[in-house]
Amino acid sequence: MPLEYDLASGSTRELNKKLHALGIANKIDSICVTNPNGAHALAVGLTRPLKVNIKGHVGYYCAGMNQIAEVNIDGNAGPAVAENMMSGHVTVTGNVSHYAGATSHGGTLLVCGDASSRCGISLKGADIIVKGSVGHMSAFMAQTGRMVVCGDAGETLGDSIYETKLYVRGTVASLGTDCVQKSMTEKHKNELEMLLVSAGITGADAAEFNRFGSARKLYNFKVDNADAY
Repeated sequence: MPLEYDLASGSTRELNKKLHALGIANKIDSICVTNPNGAHALAVGLTRPLKVNIKGHVGYYCAGMNQIAEVNIDGNAGPAVAENMMSGHVTVTGNVSHYAGATSHGGTLLVCGDASSRCGISLKGADIIVKGSVGHMSAFMAQTGRMVVCGDAGETLGDSIYETKLYVRGTVASLGTDCVQKSMTEKHKNELEMLLVSAGITGADAAEFNRFGSARKLYNFKVDNADAY
């Protein structure tokens, strides 16, 4: 049974409190949020299998610390959307600002537009799929997980990266420290194809992407690599 909440007459605190109170006992598994008007910290810390549809633009930290829930943002999102997400699915139909998906441990963040700088910074296991392009310093210190960019990537992509896999279809302005282009094997093409299909992306061929990852020279300090630190 769906529920509607109008932020034009309610508050963010009240909305988040209601979201955390919803469950099986309420027989409510979805909620539509209208008139967000760029409000911050909407739908944060959700730990129930809810479907939250936000009709409009949101501010910073929307769907932060998400677990299990499916959050759909029909608009643009401010900084740190889906930050520290543990599981679940977050979709943004528009563009996202800085630090999208930062430190996310699991789940999937799908951006249908472009992402600004530092997308996927310190990524820890989630999948981030961007239909457009990403800005500079994306995947900085990304530890594990996967990032798919159907457009271009800005400067210093993957700086100080660990084991995150980066797939970029367009051009890369420059690679960060210890990030290198790697071979695209059939195994990686199959993995990427599955990610594209799961995101509903049909116009991109996995063979058109390049793979990037760690050169593994900065795992342990070596004096020969001192200039790279």
